[in-house]
Amino acid sequence: MQSHARSLTLSRMLKPIREGIETFANRSPSQFAIAVFAAMILVFSFLFALPMASADGQATNYADALFTAVTTVCVAGLTTVDMATHWSPFGNALIVIASQVGAIGVLTLASILGLVVSGRLGLRARLLAAGDTNPVRMHAGPVSEGQAIRLGDIGGLLVTVAVSLLAIEAVIAVGLFPGALAAGYDVGTSVWMSIFYSAMAFTNTGITPNVGGILPFAENYAFLGLIMVAVTIGSLGFPVIHAIRTNWRRPRSWPLHVKLTISSWFMLWVVSSALYLLFEFGGSSQFAQMSIGDRIFQAGFMSTMSRSGGFNVVDYSQLDTTTLMLTDILMFIGGGSASTAGGIKVTTLAVLLLAAFAEATGRSSMEVFRKRIPSDVLRLSVSVLLWGVATCAIGTMIVSELYDAPFEFILFDVISGFGTVGLSTGVTAAAPDSAQLVIALIIFMGRVGTVTLAAALARQQVGRLFVRPEERPIVG
Repeated sequence: MQSHARSLTLSRMLKPIREGIETFANRSPSQFAIAVFAAMILVFSFLFALPMASADGQATNYADALFTAVTTVCVAGLTTVDMATHWSPFGNALIVIASQVGAIGVLTLASILGLVVSGRLGLRARLLAAGDTNPVRMHAGPVSEGQAIRLGDIGGLLVTVAVSLLAIEAVIAVGLFPGALAAGYDVGTSVWMSIFYSAMAFTNTGITPNVGGILPFAENYAFLGLIMVAVTIGSLGFPVIHAIRTNWRRPRSWPLHVKLTISSWFMLWVVSSALYLLFEFGGSSQFAQMSIGDRIFQAGFMSTMSRSGGFNVVDYSQLDTTTLMLTDILMFIGGGSASTAGGIKVTTLAVLLLAAFAEATGRSSMEVFRKRIPSDVLRLSVSVLLWGVATCAIGTMIVSELYDAPFEFILFDVISGFGTVGLSTGVTAAAPDSAQLVIALIIFMGRVGTVTLAAALARQQVGRLFVRPEERPIVG
């Protein structure tokens, strides 16, 4: 009886908090999601600052702890400390846990918390999770098209998220274990390293737990190949994984979003791999000692990692300026929507290219895979592009004022932060705390997503009872 009474008392005490959270979530799902993500970053920053999280038992500078929390929760991979030597086993465990939390996604995480608070997956929780699979819902409310996950399938989506994080990472870890043993690590270290690399690859975080990073495995193409597979699966997105898992025998029935993501991702991968091979074929300092086969593999590996993976065998600060520019473009584009990748997303690029093609051919609408894409998706794509360009441009200018380094290196690290990639020319680690905090903010904006931020900051749309006269300005 006493325990039951204490339970009732606790329930009454938590009721105002629960109602407050539900009210906040109902009023603005996007703002609630951003608040949840920011709260998770603060929690992990305090944990990383604890003496027990560092290898030397000393409290980590809070600026470094905060940056580490941002880069792990936002699965970015940029670092301000030596991740292989600075953290204790507890700190490394925090890195893995934070990356798993970040990989779930802002709105999906919020919906899961709503499920925990309310005890059921109601309509609002389904809308929150649906916003992660189709940001148009967060920008303009429920939509009728089935290009992502329908509200009735949100429960299946959450199952897909859980299965992906556990099953896929477990399979990849098993596959990586022999490669870790072959590199000379003992059994215990190999087990831990396989789990760590698997988590960092699938979440597209790109952090390495060992001194020298991925270089000890530079010639182990089975190990690097599995890393590429894990990065690719993670960067395609949970809607794509969900569609393949449920309808793998009927690819023609896949939603347009899935078809567009897969086709765009692999077309861009082929083109960028060929360009990497072309730009570095003359034999730069990084490729001079490689055979033709090695160069082809490394070109494909660089193309995959530049999209969001963040692992690197070559030193990007030693690459040609043209190669750096190509990498900038790939990092800015990123991977699939509702994935562990950042950037403006491949579907955004595909919609913009389809619009340009439709305009060039005189068509009145964008059509692909026998489907018509509505014009509001184009407007949203243009908004995402412009916001991404503005974020990277302004961020680069601010960091340039705060830290003196070659412009192309600063631009590279800023775009890497926005795209949550993790590749670096060394600017991020060497920059002062003020510049690092700017990069951390860019990482947060890149991970949360431009559409979610826009929906969070925008006022509620007001209906208008009139239409102003139309007049066409001269453009082009």
